[in-house]
Amino acid sequence: MGNKQTTFTDEQLEAFQDCTFFTRKEILRLHARFRELAPHLVPLDFTNNPDVRVPPTLVVTMPELKENPFRDRIVATFSEDGLGNLSFNDFVDMFSALCELSPRELKTIYAFKIYDFNRDDFICEDDLQQTLNKLTKGELTAEEVTLVCQKVIEEADLDGDRKLSFSDFQNMISKAPDFLSNFHIRI
Repeated sequence: MGNKQTTFTDEQLEAFQDCTFFTRKEILRLHARFRELAPHLVPLDFTNNPDVRVPPTLVVTMPELKENPFRDRIVATFSEDGLGNLSFNDFVDMFSALCELSPRELKTIYAFKIYDFNRDDFICEDDLQQTLNKLTKGELTAEEVTLVCQKVIEEADLDGDRKLSFSDFQNMISKAPDFLSNFHIRI
């Protein structure tokens, strides 16, 4: 007969389970992680669907993202408000899409969005340069970056428009056997 705190209703937990790759226990653990980011903002009780968003400056400090060179892009990609603030739904979507159980197709969609810096639905040479600079931590010369980007476009651009469409990107990723093992975040 104690006072047990309810975080989610059974219906909410079922809905999260239906649209993610997580169990009830993992969803509750994600909520605890979300709440740790901003305990002053995030309530323990989510049964009334509070409209709470955690700023990106707090989200990128998580150990899972802290060392990732794409942490800001990852958070921005999953932010529904476009400013990088994450609701709990955004937070769960991010971890679900990037978890080990997420299929290659879903990971490819989000990888494309993350690498499309200018958000024009193509990966152009400038997007590739930013991606390469993040991956190499700026250790390549400008000439080396340009050369690598030109080679990637030359090999992956199937229609010759000097930019990668989603299908070009998808085709390129299908030839990268280690993509799935490298494109994930564990909770």
